[in-house]
Order: sequence, then structure tokens, then C-alpha cells
Amino acid sequence: MKIAVLGGDGFCGWPTTLHLSARGHDVVVVDNFSRRAIDEELGAESLTPIRPLAERRAAWEERTGRSIGFAQLDLARDHEGFLDFLVTERPDAVVHFAEQRAAPYSMKSSRHKRYTVDNNVSATHNVLSAVVESELDVHVVHLGTMGVYGYGTAGMKIPEGYLDVEVPGPEGGTAQQILYPSNPGSIYHMTKVLDQTLFAFYAKNDAVRITDLHQGIIWGTSTRETRLDERLVNRFDYDGDYGTVLNRFLVQAAVGHPLTVHGTGGQTRAFIHIQDMVRCVELALLHPPAAGERVKIFNQMTETHRVRDLARLVARLTGAEVELVPNPRQESAENELHVVNDAFLDLGLEPTTLSAGLLLEVEQTAARWAHRADLSRIPARSVWNRSRRPGVPASRSRPAAVGV
Repeated sequence: MKIAVLGGDGFCGWPTTLHLSARGHDVVVVDNFSRRAIDEELGAESLTPIRPLAERRAAWEERTGRSIGFAQLDLARDHEGFLDFLVTERPDAVVHFAEQRAAPYSMKSSRHKRYTVDNNVSATHNVLSAVVESELDVHVVHLGTMGVYGYGTAGMKIPEGYLDVEVPGPEGGTAQQILYPSNPGSIYHMTKVLDQTLFAFYAKNDAVRITDLHQGIIWGTSTRETRLDERLVNRFDYDGDYGTVLNRFLVQAAVGHPLTVHGTGGQTRAFIHIQDMVRCVELALLHPPAAGERVKIFNQMTETHRVRDLARLVARLTGAEVELVPNPRQESAENELHVVNDAFLDLGLEPTTLSAGLLLEVEQTAARWAHRADLSRIPARSVWNRSRRPGVPASRSRPAAVGV
């Protein structure tokens, strides 16, 4: 299969690129290096020293004999360029990672909110529009988020994208399936909700084959392929905008920083190991919907945990202290989360569940590169509602220095 990985230089895109190439697929990366530019904007960088993409690709070919193609395109702004790419390369599928992926970054300021909406929604729409205009049968696999469902307690198991409802009528009820009601908690999550609507329209109107992966929080940083050569190492974000919670705890432990838990730490979240993430993307590619079918939605997660329980686990393993800090987000202080994830299990996924051994593996990576950590970048400085800070006008409020 020929596969274009959009955003293939990023945290999820790079290990996916290597995994698909290792499995015998012909892979082309499409990227505009916006994530690397954001590092420069924030004055932060990956804990692991990631090499330039050209060096990464050369190392992979040297190690495996398999080449990875590359096209530099800004998908949000260059529709014609991407259309030309599709017509020239004729991929069987595109994996769409090409969106700004951090909720905290999307809430930093009005400028960051507008950038996230403009970039994410335009990129998704340009991809879909170009697929239609190319007249190619391209399967679009998109990395979404569990956050489209919201993070309150649903009182039920959250289904895989669709909810069975009965609509009352004059002659009795009519059974229907609708998209599960969305409840985004940030601008980033809202863009993923807007993506859902675009996907539903293009699947219905133009018979584009689309799979949307509602993914949980990734933990871990390396896969079998990224461990083959130090030049293939993946990103390891630990800063307050891009670092995912469990990875951040492990970096904090490695550098002697308290494990910073927002609020009570009673937020329950869905998680998935990065090795399972790449396997799920492959399974989705191998099992596309038929043309004319509705969007196929998978809940891409393997387990759920409360944040404070994760902090206690890391503290027991590493001896780190746990510190409760004010929560900069607008979210429930405590919530339950029960999720259906049968689709991937039925396709043969064998989940990598949280274990002390795997946590220590990540902690060892963090410890190895701890000298590269900038402690000033650990606190989360994006505040969801700036007007809530007492005594400070909203227009003049400054982000609070709190963690995770």
C-alpha cells in the first residue's frame, strides 16, 4: 500500500511512518515543520535530541534498505500543492496527523486560538477537498481525540462515535444512530469536533472513505523502530504545553521536580502506549470502510486512570514527591470514564497496559537526557479562563505558573 503520512515528522507521525515502512508499505511524509517552529516560539525543545528529517530518513534507509519519500507542504494554505501531490504520488491512503495537537497551546491567547482553528480546520478541509478533486479513491485515516466526548461523567460506556437513540414520532419511536454529542474542553478539542462534521459531510456527499481515530493520551516515547538507531529517536515533550501527563511526571521525577497534579487529580483519562498507537493506525488502514459508508470511528485507547493514581505510581517507583497545584483548565474536578474499545480488540490488538517495567523504561530515557531539561518550561502557563483570576482584569491577567 502507498501511504502519505501528513505531519510525519511529529510525535505521532514519525513512529507511525517507521512502523508502516517496516511493515512493507511505501511511505511518503508530508510536513511543513510547524511543530519544530513552535519549539522555537516557546523556547522549548524535545528532551531527546531529534535529528533533522533528512538525517532521520537517511538513517532509516541505511538501517533497513527502505526509503521514505518527502514533500514539504503547508496543508492549511496550499490546497493546489496537495492536489498536485495526490495526482502525482497517487497514494492509496493518507494518515492525517497534520494538526496543532496541544490543548494548552490552543488556549494560550487569542492568537493561538485563531491559529489552531485556522490551521486544523483548513488543513482537514483542504485534504478532503483535494481528495475529491483528484478523483482518486483515497482512504483518509485521521487522528482525532477522546476529548470530543468531553471529560465529564457520562453515566454510561462511551460508544465508538455513534449513539443509538429513539426519536419519538406521531406513530411511535424511530431508532436512529447519531454522532455522540460532543463536548469539547478546549479550542484544540473543538477543532476535532469540527473535523467530525467535515468528515460526515464528505463521506455522505462525495463517498470519501474516512476513518476517525478518537485517541486517548499517549504515554511512552519509543517504538521498536525508533529504538533501532539513535538518529531515529522520537520526540519527548515535557513542557507545560505539549508534554502529556504521564511522560511529564516521569521527566519531573528524573530531574528532581515534584510531580505536579492539577486540582485534586481526580480527572480520569483514557491512555494508550505509543507502540499500540502505531499498530492501531495500521489496523485502521487495513480495514477501511467501503465507499459510500458512513465514517468509521474507533476509540483508540486501552485503559483509563485517574491522574492522582498515576502520580502515586510514579512516586512509588522513583521516590518523587507529589504536589497538588491549582488547575488552569475548566474541567470537572472528579470524573468517571468508561469507554467501549471493542473494534480494535476485535481486529487483533493486544493492548500494552501500564506496568512498572515500561514506566521505568520511559523514566530511564528521561534520566538519560535530564541534562537537556529546562526546568522553567515544566509549569503549565496556559489558563483556560483568564477572567477567573481574582483581582486582575482579564485583559491584563498573566498565566499562572502551575504544572502538568
